[in-house]
Amino acid sequence: MEEFKSLFEEIQSSIVADTFVKMTLSKPIRKNDGLRNIYIRLVTIQEQQKLQFTYRNKTNDVVKNYTLEEALEEIATYLMNTFRSAVVFTLPDDIQVFVSKKKAITLKKVAPSFTNKLPETHDRPKEKRAANRDYLFHLGVTDKEGNVIPKMADKYRQINKYLEIIESLINGVKLPKKIQIVDMGSGKGYLTFALYDYLKNDRHKEVSVTGIELRDGLVKYCNDVAEKCGFEELHFENKLIQDYDNKKIDILIALHACDTATDDAIAKGIVANASLVICAPCCHKQVRQQLKGTEQDSPILKYGIFKERQFEMITDTIRALILEKHQYNTKVFEFISNEHTRKNVMLVGSKTTRKSDTKEINEKIKGLKDQYHIDFHYLEKQL
Repeated sequence: MEEFKSLFEEIQSSIVADTFVKMTLSKPIRKNDGLRNIYIRLVTIQEQQKLQFTYRNKTNDVVKNYTLEEALEEIATYLMNTFRSAVVFTLPDDIQVFVSKKKAITLKKVAPSFTNKLPETHDRPKEKRAANRDYLFHLGVTDKEGNVIPKMADKYRQINKYLEIIESLINGVKLPKKIQIVDMGSGKGYLTFALYDYLKNDRHKEVSVTGIELRDGLVKYCNDVAEKCGFEELHFENKLIQDYDNKKIDILIALHACDTATDDAIAKGIVANASLVICAPCCHKQVRQQLKGTEQDSPILKYGIFKERQFEMITDTIRALILEKHQYNTKVFEFISNEHTRKNVMLVGSKTTRKSDTKEINEKIKGLKDQYHIDFHYLEKQL
């Protein structure tokens, strides 16, 4: 790889001199290939310095870590076969690398893009978004000194993970100056309080949060805690989800609302044209009860535990498709590790202005229902 000698010397000397910032490989030779570009940066993992490659594909990103020797071989391979150019960002100058059709390598130094190096820390410490809060004490998560009570450690982790997810979601949608949030099936309110406190006191948003809960004792308890904490725009109401009739909802949340209560909540969010619909579905009885005799069609459905998981996926897939039909971008992902709870799937819909192909989506829903002998999905009837 003699043609890369000068490039490799520049990279190695910048790493030794602690002036290497990052490197990008771009301009694919064949545009229809899946790989769009590669980002390279220095990381320190278990006290060893490595070069981390982020391969940016059309559909996903892949991250790999290499020693310097391995990284240089990888760079040479991609410059010879995949990309026409690269930039090595170093201090004090950037180095632009061009590959001609004859595989000749040209290096040119240009003005720097950075004035400081990027951090090399690979595992960033988790930011605690719910630390030393009064509501955590009143809800029994921490003691008077703000220390997490051991048996509530899982709940505390769940709260912080929830706020991390919410932070990402609200940054991706357009919301009004004053945000109206409805949490349907709010229970004891751990996550409802956390969300209100985070948006109001950390993000300084104008926000009103309403918790809907059927158990009167929990509603009274949560309203008392809200009053003690001075949370004036947080209140809880004792009613069925389907009886809630406020059409002004910007963010609809339904975490672990049982069976079709999740569908009632999603329907309320769709009708209200909510910017965000955030659900963590609980039990899935409605579709599963229609499945008499389907074991003969699929050996997977012969076994109870597989059958249950299969129809959890089918139920939530149809929910996601119905959201897409109503102009929501949807995604389904793991909320928290399943070592804390099996009900760890989160379904999110973000409102978009893009028109949906309702005919295609209806055909997908019908195909699923036909395949598994499903007469109807409750959410369809609600809409």
